[in-house]
Amino acid sequence: MGLRRRELLLGIAGVGGLAVTACGSRTPGQPAKPPRPAVIRFDPAPGPAEIGARAPAVVTVANGTLTSVEWIDETGRALPGATTPDQHTWTSSEPLGYGHTYTAKAVAHGETGDVTATTTCTTVQPDRLVDVSLRSANLEDLTENDTYGVGFVLVAHFDEPVDRAAAEPCLQVVTEPATKGSWYWLDDKNAHWRPERYHAPGTRITVAANLFGIPLGDGAYGQRDQRVSVTIGPAHVAIADDDTKMIEVYDNGNLVRTMPTSMGMGGTATVGGRVLSFWTRPGVYTVLDRKDPVIMDSASYGLPTNSRLGYRTSINKAVRISHDGIYVHELAESVWAQGNTDVSHGCLNISPADAAWFYDFVIPGDVVEVRNTGGDPLDIWQNGDWTIPWPDWQRGSARA
Repeated sequence: MGLRRRELLLGIAGVGGLAVTACGSRTPGQPAKPPRPAVIRFDPAPGPAEIGARAPAVVTVANGTLTSVEWIDETGRALPGATTPDQHTWTSSEPLGYGHTYTAKAVAHGETGDVTATTTCTTVQPDRLVDVSLRSANLEDLTENDTYGVGFVLVAHFDEPVDRAAAEPCLQVVTEPATKGSWYWLDDKNAHWRPERYHAPGTRITVAANLFGIPLGDGAYGQRDQRVSVTIGPAHVAIADDDTKMIEVYDNGNLVRTMPTSMGMGGTATVGGRVLSFWTRPGVYTVLDRKDPVIMDSASYGLPTNSRLGYRTSINKAVRISHDGIYVHELAESVWAQGNTDVSHGCLNISPADAAWFYDFVIPGDVVEVRNTGGDPLDIWQNGDWTIPWPDWQRGSARA
């Protein structure tokens, strides 16, 4: 049966005039193609220019396969790397780095045999390296998987001034679920990031500062890359209304406690040529930290402790909500005024029982909205990020 099939196929081939040739054969009289040498390519390519520190070293070959690669720095250390399974590409497993002079040698095998190529390159040498700290509004560094309130503000603090336009694209924020946000530069060392509205509970926020190898202006380069993720907890929002002298506390939209309060007495005083305000400024604050107890000293903001309005005292269950010393805290001495009269220097006084409950309830990033008080609106340097209207916030970006 097998023989009959073979005879049939041969007959068909004869009728159709098929010509069967061996693989790789050539037409008689046509000259044979010359063998092709392997061609080695280095990246970065040879040249006098200094090379960036962030890129890896790469060697590729055409018309052949790589048999060995060496990429040696000025100290004799070999840059580690690996070749692809097809032996066409070798890539270093680490970036080239700052301030190195490399000598590279590669050997490839092609149709003409082995080919050897060499090159040298020098990477950029920064005048100085700049690092960034990734923080929350309380100015403490973020820790992986920390939990913050829905008013969380991301802070990028550079240890020296940088070119904002160069630095901002390296600060990448990803949220799950996706939320549009924007950076706002306070100065050339500090940028804050937040969305238009409070975060949704359960949001996962990941920030990556990909600064290594990036020029940041005036001869400075980024020192390293960083990445950290945090989570947003329940929606804790406290609303302090000076019209009612009450603080209403909400947990995920549900009212869970109402606390009588006494806020700033209002007015100003000039001490040593400095004007001091005794208002609780209106605006959106967030919880920075908690202390139990905390020493409150009027001299810390320019009011002598021995003056008529001065003080130095230990306070229990204190929740700090501003960088200039505004707390929500217990004060038994002002319980008589809480709910009806403002008598404080600017803090929000509440009863010992309410203070103990509030102290245990809040976490950093929880929201405290202060409404209907006098004085100037809360400023960003005081922890007033959320007080800035969204269009103005967006204009604070280096990309605006």
